[in-house]
Amino acid sequence: RAVQRAAFRDHIALAKQLGLTLQIHDRDAHAEVVEVLLADGAPERTVFHCFAGDAELAGICAEHGWYASFAGPLTFRANDGLRAAAALMPAHLLQVETDAPYLTPMPYRGRPNAPYLMGGTVRELARVREVDPAALCEQLSATSERLYGPW
Repeated sequence: RAVQRAAFRDHIALAKQLGLTLQIHDRDAHAEVVEVLLADGAPERTVFHCFAGDAELAGICAEHGWYASFAGPLTFRANDGLRAAAALMPAHLLQVETDAPYLTPMPYRGRPNAPYLMGGTVRELARVREVDPAALCEQLSATSERLYGPW
């Protein structure tokens, strides 16, 4: 773990030095990642890739202006906690992704994931947030440009 923390801190420093978005995969390490981000100071653009946290982590992300990117698990029947987290996040801090070839959204679970299946995740996010899917797509596109630049 000490080596992972040191490498993570190096990534944070490099993202800040280069003005790049920090993309985090914090699987099974939510508390540790938040601890390091708060101690070291997160880059201006910090994204929790394949967000798998709960409402508490969503609240922490929202408080600090960190982005949450949701993938296919948002559509899985048993993930009520993940949907609650998605409902809490401010719209300007939301992203969606495929995590291809993994985490395919329902009803296509079991197949390899691909960008053409992302619509299922977007529709579920719109449903959870009670917003128009087209308006959500516009918001997600604007957020992507802020994070990564124009297409």
